[in-house]
Amino acid sequence: MARVLAIVNVLGNDQKGVVARISTYLAERDINIEDIEQRVVRGQFLMDMLIDITEASVSLDELITGLLAIGTDIGMDIRVTLHNQRERKRVAVLVSREEHCLEQLVSDARSDDLHGEIACVLSNHESLRPVAESAGLPFEWFPSEDKAAHEAFLLEKLDAYRADLVVLARYMQILTPTVVGPYAGRIINIHPSLLPYFPGANPYRRAWEDGVRVTGCTAHFVTEDLDAGPIILQDVFHIDVGVDSVDDVRRKGRLLEGVVLSRAVQLYLNNEVVVINGKVVFKPGMKTLLRDFGDR
Repeated sequence: MARVLAIVNVLGNDQKGVVARISTYLAERDINIEDIEQRVVRGQFLMDMLIDITEASVSLDELITGLLAIGTDIGMDIRVTLHNQRERKRVAVLVSREEHCLEQLVSDARSDDLHGEIACVLSNHESLRPVAESAGLPFEWFPSEDKAAHEAFLLEKLDAYRADLVVLARYMQILTPTVVGPYAGRIINIHPSLLPYFPGANPYRRAWEDGVRVTGCTAHFVTEDLDAGPIILQDVFHIDVGVDSVDDVRRKGRLLEGVVLSRAVQLYLNNEVVVINGKVVFKPGMKTLLRDFGDR
């Protein structure tokens, strides 16, 4: 008989007896715990548990209902995901004119590094249609001079393509609460500086003009405050002050942007990040717990 595995995710205010209560509940229903990762961050308890429900004495529906009841009783968020029935999240990529981040995402999707499906590419220009269509991806665009109309277009298409995650791959527009609100916690942006330094426009030029010797790029969740959302990943490069031109700085930055953005997207799709008190915290997620079971 093939093994049936599931992931139990727990998040909430730290308190005594959480592991014991859940473990007891599972054991009484003939469910074996294969692996467990837990930690406390900023007063929040996080736990990812891999369980074998092959010989469970209850149905999956009963298991989920029981765990949800425990979560309600102790004031914690408990979720159960059946491993072999995981749905690949649908990713909408928003772009403007620069292709390097889109190309990196497409390349990583082809290599199956993204545990998700790029559902569409949306833009405020038609420039990157050839890149999207050569990858077999739907491409749609609408001009952004009328911002309200453009955002209405975005909301319509994000709904039509059933987007679970929105990725701003050098999408050179500021999203208003009209879009950010419905997709809160599900929009990832790449910004070409080490936030909180040089937010806003022309960060590479500003870093070059200020004579900084190290700068980089930041992948972060988008909030209603410009370039102030929780930071997921950052990476750096060096500026040879007095030698590098502003174009050299931009070139070095663009080599990093796609890599950092794609890695942040992978972390999200693998359920390896959670936001606690406005800060991103890493956790094992499915990929780590399933490492001994031949699953990516």
